[in-house]
Amino acid sequence: MFDQILNVVKEQMANHPQAAAAIPADKADDVHKEVASHIEQGLKGQASSSGGIGGLLWGLTGAAGSGNPLTGAIEGGLVSSLASKFGLPPAVAGAIAGALPGILQKFAQKATDPGDKSVNLESITKSLGGGGLAGGLGNILGKF
Repeated sequence: MFDQILNVVKEQMANHPQAAAAIPADKADDVHKEVASHIEQGLKGQASSSGGIGGLLWGLTGAAGSGNPLTGAIEGGLVSSLASKFGLPPAVAGAIAGALPGILQKFAQKATDPGDKSVNLESITKSLGGGGLAGGLGNILGKF
């Protein structure tokens, strides 16, 4: 799951000019990995309280809205981590964290799109401790 998240992070950061410009070129790979790591940990922490993978992905589709608990939880730890590990000023770390809602939405979109093979729902479900693809799809389809 980490590699899938990392790919989405890289893709979305490139499409988020303010965040991309804030990342020092020599630290870009490490910053992307740090963002992906925080997202992965946040997803793992929220999966059980969100009704499994289906509920979690459903909640991510609204991640851009203000007050999303998952976005807020990831953002706080991420800003602190980027500042301490990479010496980034709070404004720069905040700009990078500002890309989180779009990253989470894109990840959920890719995970629920049967035509997009870049994010594998089965591996996400297994990583989050779910019961496999059938349970994950059942939870997702039950939301529609």
